[in-house]
Amino acid sequence: MDNRAEVREFLMTRRARLTPDAAGIPAGPYRRVAGLRRSEVAMLAGVSVEYYAKLERGAIAGASASVLDSVSRALQLNDAEHAHLLDLARAADGIPSSGRARRRATKPGPPRQSLQWALAAITDAVAVVRDQRQDLIAFNDLGRAFYSPLIGDGGRTPNFARFQFLDPAAHEFYPDWELFAGMCVAVMRAEAGRDPHDKGMQDLVGELSTRSELFRTLWAAHDVRTHGSGTKRFRHPVVGELTLVYEELAITAQPGHVLLVYTAEPGSPSAERLRLLASWAADHSARTPVAPLEA
Repeated sequence: MDNRAEVREFLMTRRARLTPDAAGIPAGPYRRVAGLRRSEVAMLAGVSVEYYAKLERGAIAGASASVLDSVSRALQLNDAEHAHLLDLARAADGIPSSGRARRRATKPGPPRQSLQWALAAITDAVAVVRDQRQDLIAFNDLGRAFYSPLIGDGGRTPNFARFQFLDPAAHEFYPDWELFAGMCVAVMRAEAGRDPHDKGMQDLVGELSTRSELFRTLWAAHDVRTHGSGTKRFRHPVVGELTLVYEELAITAQPGHVLLVYTAEPGSPSAERLRLLASWAADHSARTPVAPLEA
C-alpha cells in the first residue's frame, strides 16, 4: 500500500502548526501563512529545499535516520510524532514495524488461556486488553463490570472507537468526551502508521469516517499519541463518578495488543466506588449467565 499521501499530510499539518516565533525565525511583514514555509523547514533541518519538498510530497522511502531526526527537530515533533514519522518511513521502505507481520487475519482468534488467567489474578483493578484496532478482546471481572456500557450483553466484539463515536452512551460514560475522542483517534493514527496494510484498521476508519463528522475532522488533523499512562474521569451507571489512573503495558507475545490497568488513589472516593463496583459485579455474575464474545 502506498503511504505517500499519509506522509505528505502528516508533514504538512506539522509544518502548518509551527509558527515562525516558535521556530525562532523572523516572520517578516508580508507573510501570508501562519505556519512555516518549506524553505524554512529545510533550513532548520539542514537539507536542501528540493529534498525537503520531495519528502513532503510523500517520497520518504530511503530517507536516512539522521535526516528524519533533523526534520523532526525542525518541526519540533514530540516523541509520539517522531516515532510516527519513523514508522511511516519504515512502511514506505517495506519494513514491518515492531516485528509485526505486514498483514494480519481480519478475525483474530480467542485470547490465550494463560492471558485470561493473568487477568483473572488482577482482582482490585480494572484490567482489559485491546488490540491495535481498538477491539476490547479480554478483561477481568472488574473490567467487564466497568466497561459494561461498552460490552453490552455480548455479540459483536466491543470496540472502543465505535463506542466513542457511534454510541450515545459514551457521552455519559466519558465526562470529558471530546478529549477522549481526540485521544482515541490519535492512538489509531499512530497504529495505522505502523501498519498501513492492516485491512481491519482500514475498514474501521472507513466506517467511522462515513458515520461521524467529528471522526473525519480529527482523522484529517493527523495528530498521533501513545497512551502510556495518565488520569481519566468516568461516570459509571452503577457507581457514579470515578477518577482513575491508568498504565498501558505492551503484550510482547502478541504485538499490537496492550494491557490497560486502571486503579484509584488508595483511600479516595474513587477507590471506594471501585470496591462497590467489584461487589456489584460479583453479585451480578452469580445471578446472570454471561454470553461469550464473538469476533
